[in-house]
Amino acid sequence: MLQICELSKNFIMHIRSEAEIYGFDAVDFSAKPGELVAITGPSGCGKSSLLKCIYRTYMPTGGHVHYTCKDGSVIDLATAEPWEMIHLRETELGYVSQFFSVIPRVSALDILTNTQTGRGVDVKTARERAAEYLEKVGISPKLWDMYPATFSGGEKQRLNIANALITKPRLLLLDEPTASLDAHSKEWVMNMILDLKAEGTAMVGVFHDEIAIQTLADWRYEMRERKMVPKDYKMEYASEALAELL
Repeated sequence: MLQICELSKNFIMHIRSEAEIYGFDAVDFSAKPGELVAITGPSGCGKSSLLKCIYRTYMPTGGHVHYTCKDGSVIDLATAEPWEMIHLRETELGYVSQFFSVIPRVSALDILTNTQTGRGVDVKTARERAAEYLEKVGISPKLWDMYPATFSGGEKQRLNIANALITKPRLLLLDEPTASLDAHSKEWVMNMILDLKAEGTAMVGVFHDEIAIQTLADWRYEMRERKMVPKDYKMEYASEALAELL
């Protein structure tokens, strides 16, 4: 579903005499339906920038991001037109960032409802599913009509994850999805990700959490000195790992 070929990203600092900062270079990997590729490595090595290049928040410096769409066509996300990226984000792609940002004064329930109605789901079904997902990620019903600005960091992250997973995207990008969660919330979220994998979603995730990696990942790569280094790693029994590690 996803084939990354020779992908690279450098940054030009225009306010610093056009200084060039090197992000990552010649990254290659692929993800099939139902697989999760885990990206590890020290902070600042380019992991989040890699996800942003796939999602096209950043424009890659070079290389290709070949994505097989639902209709079977293949599009290069690295060179796709802006309208094509907007369409794919609205219909097939999902992204969980490290930081939660939404329109102020919109309730948690309405955020999840609006995400679905924007993709054609009727309001009644969307609100019912929104309530189901808020319950799944452990957000108290007392908070459903509250604004996320009043939430704790962990509650915001759980809402962020629910908002990305509720549309069941075909390709999901995860940037440290369990970083700010307690053990119980982490288990909920990992089980939701495993369910989505079982339904065929391909995923690429940045992780520092070893338990999450062992539980969720099919393939593991490490970002090192701007390069992607395979770890010769395949996790075949995620459910047993979850039972052992939690």
